[in-house]
Formats: sequence, C-alpha cells, structure tokens
Amino acid sequence: MRHRPAFVRWGLALGLLVFLASPALAARERIYLSLGTSLSVGIQPDEDGINQLTNEGYADQLHRLLRLTNRRLQLVKLGCPDKTTTTMISGGSLFCSYPLGSQLKQAVDFLESNRGAVSLVTLDIGANDLLPCARTTPIDLLCIDAAFRTVADNLPDILTALRLAAGPDVPIVAMNYYNPFVAAWLQGSAGQEFARQSAVLLAAFNNLLENIYAAFSVEVGDVARAFHSGDFNVVPVIGLPVNVILICQWTWMCAPPPQGPNVHGIRNGYLVIALVLAATLR
Repeated sequence: MRHRPAFVRWGLALGLLVFLASPALAARERIYLSLGTSLSVGIQPDEDGINQLTNEGYADQLHRLLRLTNRRLQLVKLGCPDKTTTTMISGGSLFCSYPLGSQLKQAVDFLESNRGAVSLVTLDIGANDLLPCARTTPIDLLCIDAAFRTVADNLPDILTALRLAAGPDVPIVAMNYYNPFVAAWLQGSAGQEFARQSAVLLAAFNNLLENIYAAFSVEVGDVARAFHSGDFNVVPVIGLPVNVILICQWTWMCAPPPQGPNVHGIRNGYLVIALVLAATLR
C-alpha cells in the first residue's frame, strides 16, 4: 500500500474544494471531447505489467468533476496510447484505428457533426515525440532536437484544424507534462545526473508547448508545476527531492517489476491532472 505524505493528501483535498467552489458551468453543455495520448485514456499496467485502458484517466476524472455541476455532460474519448503529433495527423498506430484514418480527422469530423453540442475539448500531445529520446543514457540530444522541431511543425496544424472545426467559442484546454524520469534519482549519482538533465530538457519542451498553445489562445494546465517537476529540494526525514517523492506517489515509475517502472499515472496521479485542468477551466 502506498502511503502519501500529509502535504500530498491535503493538496488533493484542497484542489477538489477549489474546483467545487468555482462557478457552475452552463446547463447547455453536453459533450466533453478528450483527445491525445495514453494519459487521455487512463493507461495503467495490470498485475503482469501489461498496459491497459482504464476509466481512471484524467479525462474520466475531469468528466466526473464536471458532472457535479452539469449532469447532462457526456464524455467522448478519441485518444490513443501511442499517438505522436505526426501520427495524430496522418494516422498509423499499433493500438488504435479510426474510420477516417487518424485521430485528428476523426476529431474534426466529430466536432463538425456536433457543432453546438461540444462544450469542451482537452488535449495532451507531444509526450510520445519526446519519450524515445530518454531511453538511452545519456539522453539523445539529437533526438530531442528533432522532437522539438517536429512538435513545432505539427502542433500548430493540429490546433488550427481543431479550432476551425470546433468554432471560436468552444474552450480547448491543453496540458504540459510531468517528468517521470526524475525517478532515476533513486539509482545513485549517475541517476541523479540523468534526472537533472531530464528536468532541464522537459522544462524547455513544456515552454515550447506553452508558447504554441498561447499563440492559439489555448489555455494550458500546468501539470508540471502540480508535480513539482523541477523541484529538487530535499524533504527532511524522507531524504528525497520533492519531485521524486511525487513521481513515486502519483505514477508507476517507482513500482517494482513487472508493473514498474511505468511512466503512467496511478489513479491519484490522474486525479491531480484532472484537478489542474478543472482549475484552468475556471
């Protein structure tokens, strides 16, 4: 059983209270469309370490929060575990197939067919462009550079298509990313160097995402901040940095094999993301 520090438990409770105190959403809202990667469909490893779809992802939990003030709201999830910005546009997946060939085409068709009924779109995309670059030690900087350039090329096209299909009044809310690789801190001095390098690179990547989203007037949930992804201050008694404690509490990165290490959130980790997005919606 995972025991959470008191400040973690209070943080979750406070986030929920802040959301419940926010103004009620309009009663006319009916459909929440979730787009993106494995995080959007709640991937978690089963007892054998095999990634499975769940109803505990951030989209599911955000939907449950929103239904506290709007019982009519329905959730439609079009996300896919292995989506990159390239495959979101052009298609191609080991896990998902779309009648129209790609997640973006399917999303555009859905938005156009349900104009006036969709009241919210959430999006997380770009993590899978970057993740392969951190599978080696040291991190592959040429791969990082290529990922940055690909996202910079593709994300504006994705946002343009979604905005045109959704119309000007539908909120599109995106997110930046937490850093699962700070868990390497637990592996000694080499792991700590890797963790610090990954934090610098992820901060730059999140900055890239945020600048692109800002250019399209898309609000961004600061998930990296909620996870304290760049905070290496050591917590007394525990003897570990804040970001390492939280990544171990809210993801499967520190779980023993076969379930870990795994970059995906546990239920409470996904809840943190949902609360961040809920606060952004205010």
